[in-house]
Amino acid sequence: MKDKHISLWKDQFTDQMTVRIEKRDRLESTSGAYKNKLKPNVKFKELSERYSDQTKESIQSGEYKVAARVLMKRDFGKAAFLQCDDGSSRFQIYVKKDVVSNQGFEEFQELDTGDIVYAEGKVFKTMKGDLALEAKEFNIVTKSLRPLPEKFQGLTDPELRYRMRYVDMIMNEDVRNTLKKRSQIIRHIRNFFDDKGFFEVETPMLHSVAGGASAKPFETHHNSLNLEMNLRIAPELHLKRLIVGGYDKVFEMNRCFRNEGLSLKHNPEFTSLEFYWSYATYLDLIPFTEELISSIAKNILNSETVIFGENEIKLTGPYKKMTMREAVALHTNSNIENVNDKEHLLNLLKDTKLDQNKIKEASWGKILVHCFEELVESQLIQPTFITEYPTEVSPLSRRNDENPEFVDRFEFFINGWEIANAFSELNNSTDQLERFAEQAALKESGKDEEACDVDYDFIRALEYGMPPTAGQGIGIDRLIMVLTNSPSIRDVLCFPQLKKEMIVDEE
Repeated sequence: MKDKHISLWKDQFTDQMTVRIEKRDRLESTSGAYKNKLKPNVKFKELSERYSDQTKESIQSGEYKVAARVLMKRDFGKAAFLQCDDGSSRFQIYVKKDVVSNQGFEEFQELDTGDIVYAEGKVFKTMKGDLALEAKEFNIVTKSLRPLPEKFQGLTDPELRYRMRYVDMIMNEDVRNTLKKRSQIIRHIRNFFDDKGFFEVETPMLHSVAGGASAKPFETHHNSLNLEMNLRIAPELHLKRLIVGGYDKVFEMNRCFRNEGLSLKHNPEFTSLEFYWSYATYLDLIPFTEELISSIAKNILNSETVIFGENEIKLTGPYKKMTMREAVALHTNSNIENVNDKEHLLNLLKDTKLDQNKIKEASWGKILVHCFEELVESQLIQPTFITEYPTEVSPLSRRNDENPEFVDRFEFFINGWEIANAFSELNNSTDQLERFAEQAALKESGKDEEACDVDYDFIRALEYGMPPTAGQGIGIDRLIMVLTNSPSIRDVLCFPQLKKEMIVDEE
């Protein structure tokens, strides 16, 4: 059985790979093809910063040790320039027979693009003014058995780019830079919350009750407990339990999972930031959010604006604020009186792809939300807060004291995308139970498979008393898409979800 699997894999090897394997085997019989003790002491970026402004006559370089992957080789027989990448920058290594050691030149003769190499030497400038390191010692550290893409700019097939992400990263500096920017943004967000006195926590990924948001969960089974469980769709209910337990400010930035389709803005597993703040209201979270986004722009992007596609988006606050009814009225050339009329809203939706018969059965509040989502969202390019959501579509939000048909909630939009959702939290256990029950009834009747289940333990927690609290969830992936001008969520994920690849035919 073992030999079968190995044989199936080797059947795919090309002639180029066979030649590389032969080179690997020759190295293995002498100095080794997978060396483990050669360590660089400098990065290419440091060398570039140190010597780029110097003339070739003025460079007085010390001895440096570098390690990098070879992307391109310009071979002149007894000498060659190697275009290399060490993850920080690209740089040239110059290998010449009369300069490098005999063993080094022997290893160089087994070199292919894609190999990871080690070199020791001094920095100089070529006749064209390019920096390079002249190798006195040269080794192949790791032999690459698969050739890199022929085109120097990297993979061009989008499907292959995401499936073989490791190759895309090798060939495309922009991919690595985007992911580095993601890391910087996430680190900044954590520091921001820490400075504001929030306590970072980790709550369960496996839930016995699917709750905290309206979404279809991934289902699994815990063998030892003989219990049906779900990958979490949101951490909300556990974070609120912590508020009940006495923490004033908590946040979590971690993965959530929703069993929904793939799109430019959706991946079934995604990173969400959720935070809860005792004795604050949703109105307190508006300037807080403005400060967070503005601080990312200032400290990470070093700019007050960001370009996304054809749009220039201003990231420094204050941002525009509108109620949902005001937004629908503005962007459909209606007025508030019209928006309050169900028939007028239905007329606005008649040319959309929504099921018209199904919509007619919906309540005014749900039809209003349909109008907003279908006709307004995509037009909210500049950062905008939308408030006054209908109570029936907000099962975890606190009712507004003056108008209980609406809740104290906002959603935050940039580039026509929902980036954040926030509200003053519902802490009335009786009201919460009734809303959970309504959601569960919709789910059990088949009318809404994404509706929440009843989390009775959470109801019990509320019965002990949760202080007035405001909470917010931010879609980190979408936010980073905007901040890095990335048109697809796949561009800001190291390994986006794809259909399964049939690598070998085992039949």
